[in-house]
Amino acid sequence: MVSSVKQAVDVISSLISLSHSIKVFNVKWQLIRKKLEELSSGLMAIENCDDSSGNTAAFSDLVPSILVTVNECCDLARRCVDLSYSGKLLMQSDLDVMAAKVGLHVKNISGIYTAGVLTHGFAIVVSRPGLGACKDDMRFYVRDLLTRMKIGDTEMKRQALVSLYRVMIEDERYVKLVALELVDIVKVLVDFLDSPEMEIQEEASKIVSFISGFDLYKRVLVESGVVGPLNRVLETGSHLSKEGAVKCLQTLTVNSDNAWSVSAHGGVTALLKICSSSEFGGELIGLACGVLRNLFSVEEIKRFMVEEGAIATFIKLTRSKDEVVQINSVEFLQNIASGDELVRETVVKEGGIRALVRISDPKSATSSKTREVALRAIENLCFSSQVHINMLMNYMFTEHLLFFLRNGEVSLQELALKLTFRLCGTSDEAKKTMGDAGFMPELAKLLDAKSYEVRDMAIETLSSLVSVPKNRKRFVQDDRSIRFLLQLFDEDKGISGNKQLLLSILMSLTSCNSGRRKIASSGYLKNIERLAEEHVSDAKRLVRKLSSNRFRSFLSRFWHS
Repeated sequence: MVSSVKQAVDVISSLISLSHSIKVFNVKWQLIRKKLEELSSGLMAIENCDDSSGNTAAFSDLVPSILVTVNECCDLARRCVDLSYSGKLLMQSDLDVMAAKVGLHVKNISGIYTAGVLTHGFAIVVSRPGLGACKDDMRFYVRDLLTRMKIGDTEMKRQALVSLYRVMIEDERYVKLVALELVDIVKVLVDFLDSPEMEIQEEASKIVSFISGFDLYKRVLVESGVVGPLNRVLETGSHLSKEGAVKCLQTLTVNSDNAWSVSAHGGVTALLKICSSSEFGGELIGLACGVLRNLFSVEEIKRFMVEEGAIATFIKLTRSKDEVVQINSVEFLQNIASGDELVRETVVKEGGIRALVRISDPKSATSSKTREVALRAIENLCFSSQVHINMLMNYMFTEHLLFFLRNGEVSLQELALKLTFRLCGTSDEAKKTMGDAGFMPELAKLLDAKSYEVRDMAIETLSSLVSVPKNRKRFVQDDRSIRFLLQLFDEDKGISGNKQLLLSILMSLTSCNSGRRKIASSGYLKNIERLAEEHVSDAKRLVRKLSSNRFRSFLSRFWHS
């Protein structure tokens, strides 16, 4: 029987080549050629079957019938090439009949495979075309893989899926071939997502995820009904299947229409369940967060998420020891509450501010990157309400800021400075608290930082703090900070930062007797006088005030002598 199978394969191969030269009835010949390619793949699997095992007995009657059909098809092909048929309508009818006959043979082989008569151990694999192969060779190879997906046992299907994934990631032409030309494969892949065999489901989810990464082909997946099966994978699939499904959903839900479809199929609940489960690591939870972020761009879906307990779920996740999970949970809370007062209040009510402050605590075991994300979230969530600011202060958040100003890495120090600036602009009480805590000496040290932005913000923040009388008195008691501030006017050193604000800080300090004395008696007053001579108005005002006070002091000593 093996020889008759080989004969049939050879005849089909010649027939497929001949069909490409046919110039008439193109659509019908394309259909016949597609079925012939599937038939050839099935027969090539039989070729490698061991007769002694009895596995090929089921094919003994089928192969001769296939040969008869293929020979009839060769006759039709030659007549079409030679244009020797008697009439177009009759030939169209004959071609329809032939397509049905070949399709029936494919179905019969598939039925025998499904019954388990032939297993993957007996199936040969068509060699993969080399790089730069023509489209016909590529198409034939992929059709062979499709046949194996349809008629093979579990292992044969798995191997076909692995081979398909491999060629797609190595040559993007195969992706186009699968998505736009051989759409039957996409439908098979979508069906495989519901397969009870986890290895089949896993490989299929990897492939649809890869295809979804191409904007041109997302529509093909959606139109093939991929969203429902992907959501079912989220509920019942293996860990690997879930990863592929979530990656695919993340790319598909960039389109809000697809977001609705995911939500309608129960995707929100399934994704939140993944996030709340202790079974999954940071990568899968991070991917699930990405899908949920896409989904809450639709207002109604966001409200549903909040009702489903998303806020509490992600506040709980901020306690995770996994850095990826922590970062994703903080970013989720920040994004879902952005520009939405109701959701922001829910975040606060569920303990969100306390959770963010806990992450930013220098004593906590969190990474610098996680602290940065938490500080940004605090900035975005907490400064629109005095109540929230008071909560920050009550949770000792100022201690964290002061630590990062003193000891933080550059990125953390800059974030802490920005938050310090915003915090001291909220109320005089906040300024007093920060003055008592020791912020002013740390800000003074930053007045000659390398970064212009850091210098400028440090000057503005210090200027805001010394606007409070209590803080002015505290600042002038610190001889090092006063001296450092005055050194910035040294001609050799050059003024660092905002000259006008520096002078306004000094002007504020002259409201204290000790401040006036220290400024007037310093060796740097001549630098301020030089600025006054250059017609810097604030310097003139400062010199006049200091001179006036010196004159009054002289008169006082004269009258009391």
